[in-house]
Amino acid sequence: MFRLLIWLLLGYIGFRIIKTLTAPKKPLSSSSTHHTGEETVQDPICKMYLAKEDAIVGTLNGTRHYFCSMDCLEKFREQLDHTHQS
Repeated sequence: MFRLLIWLLLGYIGFRIIKTLTAPKKPLSSSSTHHTGEETVQDPICKMYLAKEDAIVGTLNGTRHYFCSMDCLEKFREQLDHTHQS
């Protein structure tokens, strides 16, 4: 009886190993989605990723840009001023 339990246990372990090895791999999540499913964006100044709902939004020529802080938004504006003055 004890031998039968050991064989069943080994069979189950082998089944789980084979199932794990043959299961399709999940693709790595892209940088545009967070683990909780919320969309993420990248700050163009400091290159930090943050949740879109937490970002500070700036618009330039109808294009939205997302920033992690007002400091980064101000740096972006300063860069724009320098390029327009040149």
